[in-house]
Amino acid sequence: MEASGCRRRQLPVLLLWVNGLMILGFAGARQQTNLCDESLMLEKLPACGKSFEEMMKKVDTKRWCNLTEFITYYDNFTQCTEREANNASCFWPNPLTEGFITGIHRQFFSNCTSEKVNWEDPPDEILVTLILIPVMLTCAMITLVVWCSKRSDILV
Repeated sequence: MEASGCRRRQLPVLLLWVNGLMILGFAGARQQTNLCDESLMLEKLPACGKSFEEMMKKVDTKRWCNLTEFITYYDNFTQCTEREANNASCFWPNPLTEGFITGIHRQFFSNCTSEKVNWEDPPDEILVTLILIPVMLTCAMITLVVWCSKRSDILV
């Protein structure tokens, strides 16, 4: 009897030990051993910038603020920066690639300031109408539901 009681107490400890080994084994199998090679990444990123610069030469400078004119070029640029970061075993985005992308933005899009929209309330006639229509519809629906629920002959 004492031997089975001792085994029962040891079983949870054994299960925790096996669970810990399994977790360490699975986590170790998926863990990357490569460290981020920042110098390699910084060496390769300018090629992405040069490629983007060449593609942007096809777009008239007056249209640089219109994203639809160069969205595919910008997509290629971001994919290039992501690929080069991954090739250097770095995550993307990271502070270095963000700094590089910000530099590209300064170079091409510094004159693209967005104009602030000055929102104003609509005229009172429109505002009252927009408020009253849903209120009236809600009252009408409540009246209809109450009226139908009081008429038991309709419910059958």
